[in-house]
Amino acid sequence: AARSRPPPRRAARSRRRPEGKVACGAGPGAMPGRGALCLGLLLPVLLGCGSAQPGACPALCECSEPAKTVKCVNRNLTAVPPDLPPYVRSLFITGNPLTDLPAGAFPAQRLPDLASLNLSGNHLRTVEAGSLALPALRQLDLSGNALVSLSPQAFGEGGSPLEELALRGALRDHGVLLSLAALLQAGALRNLSRLELADNGLLLLPAGMFTALPALRQLDLSNNSLVGLRNVSFQGLGQLQSLNLSDNSLGVLWNSTLAQFRSLPALRHIVLGRNTWVCDCAIEDLVAWLKESDQVEGKEALTCASPDKMLGKALLKINGSDLNCSVPTDLPSQLQTSYVFLGIVLALIGAIFLLVLYLNRKGIKKWMHNIRDACRDHMEGYHYRYEINADPRLTNLSSNSDV
Repeated sequence: AARSRPPPRRAARSRRRPEGKVACGAGPGAMPGRGALCLGLLLPVLLGCGSAQPGACPALCECSEPAKTVKCVNRNLTAVPPDLPPYVRSLFITGNPLTDLPAGAFPAQRLPDLASLNLSGNHLRTVEAGSLALPALRQLDLSGNALVSLSPQAFGEGGSPLEELALRGALRDHGVLLSLAALLQAGALRNLSRLELADNGLLLLPAGMFTALPALRQLDLSNNSLVGLRNVSFQGLGQLQSLNLSDNSLGVLWNSTLAQFRSLPALRHIVLGRNTWVCDCAIEDLVAWLKESDQVEGKEALTCASPDKMLGKALLKINGSDLNCSVPTDLPSQLQTSYVFLGIVLALIGAIFLLVLYLNRKGIKKWMHNIRDACRDHMEGYHYRYEINADPRLTNLSSNSDV
């Protein structure tokens, strides 16, 4: 029995492998299925360790770590996945029933490199304060969402490095437009170089909406219902290069707006196609500017929409004789001139009247004395009659004398 029992320590030494070798290897004396069995035992452990890593991909998303991209497209998400990998730089969360972006929806500590965020085509209605406060965010797309609330502090208190903002079809609510204007005017997006506000049905823009965007280069206002730009200020947009105003309801551009266009040295691409230009006397300044300016793309295709006699006529081919301007186009200035002329005439008449009075001062003085004496005699007669009527004795005497 003692001989048949092998020494345990010596057997352990004999089975010891050199460092760096796997115990489950298939050596010359190993069993044929031992390597496969060992691999089958280790595979679930390795997979389990991989799923527990902090850079794992959320269950309903597709991730590419080499491309630093995560896509959660049409996954029926109702909230932003909380386990987004920290390596992500481009994030697509589109086509989901996502309705709210609460504060901290994209934690800045966990997503320090997130630079491009696409949230288009969801059902977003509310963007709360601090929900987009990301330190590396450069591109944001909120197009195709029916926003009803946009916090002016959505990008945080200290501003954002955002450079491109797309809001195509997301500003149907007028209150959201006012909130966006307040956000822009507060200087929260001073680094913005591209702003897309197309397809929003805008009639008028809030005054001074773009005054705090010194780095803006591209502004897209196409496919809205803008009827005028009188309250829009382009002052301070020295870097603006492209302005798209096509597919609106513009009937005329006034001299104040045209002067702003002339004052922007970098603005070389203005699109004005498919607007309802009214070719009456008010359009003379616009026609003159089009003929002398090289800022407008495709200006040869701009045509009149009204009146009927000018329908379809190219704006560049309009002459003064075609408009037949019999009524002054600048009515307020004309009225101001008329009031000034009326005042001058009245002052002249007053001066002449005073001069006549001065030249006839003696005759007027004698006439005034005669009137005074006549009035005095008349009043004395009334006074005499009053005294007679007041004394009964004089009354009887007066009656007897009359008899």
